[in-house]
Amino acid sequence: MNKEDMITIDGPAGSGKSTLAKNLAVALGWNYLDTGALYRAVALWALENGYAAGDGDKVGEMAEKLELRFVNLSGENRVFISDRDVTGLIRTAEISSLSSSLSAYPKVRASLVSIQRRLGQYGALVAEGRDMGTVIFPWAKLKFFLSADPATRARRRHHQMIMEGQPSNLENVLADILARDRNDSLRQASPLKADPMAVVIDSTNLSLFEVETIMIGQAQKIFGSNFSLN
Repeated sequence: MNKEDMITIDGPAGSGKSTLAKNLAVALGWNYLDTGALYRAVALWALENGYAAGDGDKVGEMAEKLELRFVNLSGENRVFISDRDVTGLIRTAEISSLSSSLSAYPKVRASLVSIQRRLGQYGALVAEGRDMGTVIFPWAKLKFFLSADPATRARRRHHQMIMEGQPSNLENVLADILARDRNDSLRQASPLKADPMAVVIDSTNLSLFEVETIMIGQAQKIFGSNFSLN
């Protein structure tokens, strides 16, 4: 493997990137990079240390000093800040909103570029986020961009939160989705957009399995291996 042997999956909030990236990584036997979790971890640290959405430059300066890492525990990707497992603390609506606001700051994004590229330096990686194929890993051999209409994404996120035992209101989830879409698309630093070479998949009317099947088919064409879904 070399560093070009990787897959990037970008797309807006609620498009299914995390679930699909995890499943694809398992099917390929590759590592999985959840970049959204890194931003959420920074947001959690900022919130706990008294920073707000408008303090992005200060947070960016401090984020460079944070020890952010993934640890695989019993097959699960856990997120750590130093020796503290924060996996269960970063999936709330408050952290989602704050991470979206902070990610618009160039200093915050720059602070996380090096750790993301370090994790991907050996290839064999499925990386998902907002700018994986356009900014972080532009050399990736296979790039996807996932999309779905906001109402569909809101319903999926609402269902996911309910299944995880989190309180959720569909109208609030949709409002958050729309706000994050605006933040992601209008920010000056790495705005959300599909790479010209990306395979664009609109999953509004597709099942998870159908999207996975498309991805596996593309991976087989590019990497020449007989991958299969589990």
